[in-house]
Amino acid sequence: MARPPSVQDDELYDRLAEVFRTTGYEGASLGALAESTGLKRASLYHRFPDGKAQMAEAVMGRVERLFQDLLEPMRTDPDPRTGVMRTAERISAFYGGGLLSCVLDTLPLSGAPEGVRRRAAQVAEVWISAMADVARRGGRSPEDARAAAEDAFAWAEGGLVYGRLFDDGAPFRRALARLPELLLG
Repeated sequence: MARPPSVQDDELYDRLAEVFRTTGYEGASLGALAESTGLKRASLYHRFPDGKAQMAEAVMGRVERLFQDLLEPMRTDPDPRTGVMRTAERISAFYGGGLLSCVLDTLPLSGAPEGVRRRAAQVAEVWISAMADVARRGGRSPEDARAAAEDAFAWAEGGLVYGRLFDDGAPFRRALARLPELLLG
C-alpha cells in the first residue's frame, strides 16, 4: 500500500508557487523548491519525475484553478458591474493589495521551457477572456470588449510590477478600482 503524501497537492503547489513567484523559473533552485515544500529532493523527483518544468506546469494548473474561482463573480453575477467589483476585490486580496508579485509575470521569464510559457499565456487568457465576456454582456462590441479586457489586464499586471519595484500597491488597487469603468464604460 502506497504511503499518502506528506503534503497535499494544492498546498505543495502553493509552496512551489511562492518560490517561482519570488525567484522566477531560472532562479528557482531545486534546493529552494525542496526547502519550501519541506520535502527532500528525492521526494520532489518522485512526485515530479520531469523535474522543475513539471513543477512549474503544476503550479500554473493550480493558478488557473484559483483564477477560475477568483473570476466567478464576473462570470455569474446577473449585474455585470457588481460581478466586476466582486472579482476585483478577490483579485486584490489574492495579490495582497498589489504587494505580491504575479507568477504569470515572474515564472515565464528567461529560462522557462516553452510549455511553461504557453501555460502562463493560457492562464492569462482565462483572465482576459472573462473580462472580455463581461464587457460584452455590459454592451460593448466584441472588438471593443477584447481591447478593454487586454488594457485592463495590462493595467493590473503593470500595477503588480510597480508594487514589486516600489513596495507600493496603490497603482494596482487603482487599476482594480477602475475595472468597472475600463470594462463597462
